[in-house]
Amino acid sequence: MPIITLPDGKNLEFSKEVTGLEVAKKISKSLSKQALIMSVDGELKDLYFSIKQNCKVKIFTSKDPEGLEVIRHDTAHIMAMAVQELYPGTQVTIGPVIENGFYYDFARKEPFTNEDLNKIEKRMSEIIDKDVKTRREVWEREKAINHFKKIGEKYKAEIIESIPENEELSIYHHGDTWYDLCRGPHLLSSGMIGKAFKLTKVSGAYWRGDSKNEMLQRIYGTGWANQKDLNDYLNRIEEAEKRDHRKLGKEMNLFHFREESPGSVFWLEKGWALFQKLINYMRVKQDAAGYREVNTPEVLDRLLWEKSGHWEKYGGNMYTSETPDEKVFAIKPMNCPGHIQVFNQGLKSYRDLPLRITEFGKVHRYEPSGALHGLLRVRAFTQDDAHIFCSEDQITSECLKVTDLILEIYKDLGFDNVILKYADRPEVRVGDDEIWDKAEASLLEAVKESKLEYSINKGEGAFYGPKIEFVLRDAIGRDWQCGTLQVDFNLPGRLDATYVDKDGAKKVPVMLHRALFGSLERFIGILIENYAGKFPFWISPLQTVVIPISEDFEDYAKEVSSKIKKVGISSIVDLKKHNLNYKIREHSLAKIPLLLICGKKEVDTNSVTIRRLDSNKQENMELKTFLKTVSAMNKPSSI
Repeated sequence: MPIITLPDGKNLEFSKEVTGLEVAKKISKSLSKQALIMSVDGELKDLYFSIKQNCKVKIFTSKDPEGLEVIRHDTAHIMAMAVQELYPGTQVTIGPVIENGFYYDFARKEPFTNEDLNKIEKRMSEIIDKDVKTRREVWEREKAINHFKKIGEKYKAEIIESIPENEELSIYHHGDTWYDLCRGPHLLSSGMIGKAFKLTKVSGAYWRGDSKNEMLQRIYGTGWANQKDLNDYLNRIEEAEKRDHRKLGKEMNLFHFREESPGSVFWLEKGWALFQKLINYMRVKQDAAGYREVNTPEVLDRLLWEKSGHWEKYGGNMYTSETPDEKVFAIKPMNCPGHIQVFNQGLKSYRDLPLRITEFGKVHRYEPSGALHGLLRVRAFTQDDAHIFCSEDQITSECLKVTDLILEIYKDLGFDNVILKYADRPEVRVGDDEIWDKAEASLLEAVKESKLEYSINKGEGAFYGPKIEFVLRDAIGRDWQCGTLQVDFNLPGRLDATYVDKDGAKKVPVMLHRALFGSLERFIGILIENYAGKFPFWISPLQTVVIPISEDFEDYAKEVSSKIKKVGISSIVDLKKHNLNYKIREHSLAKIPLLLICGKKEVDTNSVTIRRLDSNKQENMELKTFLKTVSAMNKPSSI
């Protein structure tokens, strides 16, 4: 006679064992129609799971993240079912839920085409219309291995062989003929999925992500609770394609990549101007916040990386070189050990704390070729890195100062919607639990005092300490994790950092790792996509182009451009032998904020005619007034 405790504390008593669906019906008729899955004492279960003892139960609908995830999971299964019905002999491997959708990897000789995706979608809709029932079975390990080998599903058999022997093997049936190995949970039937799904693309994927293994075909899809959400998502994807920083970077002549150095950026003049503007802006903000900028070597002895713990954690992704004297050096993948060496130079007192050290440090990390993605995923990048050395009682106040600085900077750059993600100790870490307890408590206190919305990512901290991730939302609703703040009680001690406290005793400082943009390359990619290349005036890489109507007005155009430069605004004169309309189209495509037209009227009145980006209107303004106007525009709101 189980007693079910609901999230609001209310108890429901049943005379015999009961399913999740029956619990939902007991709560309300409307909930039973919307219910998708449930949790029993925190563990997700199918609605037909039988509850035999007292427990806490929560019912999830499509409005809950758990409900949306199971919709996507079931859609992935129905996609695999449709594929095997349409293309017999195709092997299924794995099909997880991912952000905004799902995918399944298939082993098939013939490549899937866009026409195939349409056929698969149609068959999926037919299966959903049939409302085939879902059924779960538990199989013995050897039975499962032998069965899948017998039917030619070698990948599935290999997956089962890798599952720990003490783990239960569940098989989910959808209808009478199709089934797959899966932990679940799943919906009661295919009809509960709905039709708010779409298959989006096909790509290659190595079996188990290893380039030494066979290449499989991965079909991606997206799934939502209703058609409106699907349409909104597809519109965002369409808009994201228009904003792709790789496409805009080429149109705006900002950067390019070359096979000779994969994952490394070749910055062109305008792109490098944007890069430097961001650095100069950061320097102003950091100087006002009490940071001291340093520069540390890019190549350091392997022994230092071993002592810091980075070799064990990141050694496989570090670029190394052995010198003729048989010493091994590594190009730095991060700046932390170098900054501790700066701190260790000379005796430090408690009076020196907090000591804030910052660097625009170039780092290198190996990424697989398939993972590289324009500016967003590279092998060589620049971190706006800083490390704050402080005492334990200064942790919370320093964390709050960092948070305020990050939010102010994001606001200047147009990002007002920021949330925090707090991540605690991972399974693989350095340092004992007592140290981690201190670090986590101090950082969480700062998170709570910030009064910002936050979530907790269990086990996602750095190997040396807990962290906060700052997630900003862009103009089309996408979330980007950029800034980070980490509390580290471990690394300073490993690298012998100490300071003399008030009582004359030597103590190990706490180190806060802090990045505001994270990677400048990646942040620039985000900026390009957020603004669709139409940057705020103050960070635009080229702010004005002066266009003389004919050769007769070139001298005046040069004079105008020179005066613009003297007030700190970037400017060029377009003297190419093209007509005015051609030049306007060309510079509009390059996203130049202001085009200044010069002809007889402008010469006679010492003025310029202004054409703003995305506007067909023209405005004439006296040059002196224009210079004052653009000078006021050439700075962020906080400066």
